[in-house]
Amino acid sequence: MPAPDTDTALIRTGDIAAAIGLLTRLPVRVSDAAAARRAQAAWAYPLAGLVVACLGGAVGWAALALGVAPWLAAGLTLGTMIAATGALHEDGLADCADGFWGGWTRDRRLEIMKDSHIGTYGVLALVLGTGLRWGALTLLFEQGAVVAPLIAAAMLSRAAMPAVMRTLPHARATGLSHHVGRPQAGTVILGGLLALVAAILLLGAAAPGALVMAACAAAAMGMVARARIGGQTGDVLGATQQVCEIAVLLLLSA
Repeated sequence: MPAPDTDTALIRTGDIAAAIGLLTRLPVRVSDAAAARRAQAAWAYPLAGLVVACLGGAVGWAALALGVAPWLAAGLTLGTMIAATGALHEDGLADCADGFWGGWTRDRRLEIMKDSHIGTYGVLALVLGTGLRWGALTLLFEQGAVVAPLIAAAMLSRAAMPAVMRTLPHARATGLSHHVGRPQAGTVILGGLLALVAAILLLGAAAPGALVMAACAAAAMGMVARARIGGQTGDVLGATQQVCEIAVLLLLSA
């Protein structure tokens, strides 16, 4: 494991590879220096979302071009994106659902979230979350909107993750989020700006609404996490990404 880096520069060229290596299962080479920057590379999280969305969008576009029904093309797109991330964020959503509503105390909730088994709340969260994304993508594909909403939702939802990392304390002294650390304010702002510019270019007049939806969803997740476990974990960050992506896709499909 690389030692923490004392480099406080806002941007380094290896940050993009570090973000993709952390948030996806894609085979990227991450140098020790880039891996050591940890939270300082969080500005590039939206770019990791861009890569995932482009992969999913390419599959969806190809499927539609071959005459595949929109609902099936949406499913193929969703499956591609889940495979690219190794279901990292979906796992966080399920763990949070189980822990937040399956335990009566903070310690018990954290214990449940760390358990590899999935419970009723987790299953329901996955079914509802996947179903809502699938349904929203189907509506968007029927309207001929494929790549743009995917990219905007993926980038905005991942820009929310550093904001939650910065705002909330660590709920436990171990785990992925604690290992990564808390990003600088400039890191959070830069990631947000990247996602916002992309949303404006891709969505036009719909961009402000998408930004508001993502911000409200992230704020809601943060408040629930603070009330339930007193802070954030890697699971909370994954759940935040999922909730924000669902909110943006639902808005764009309306």
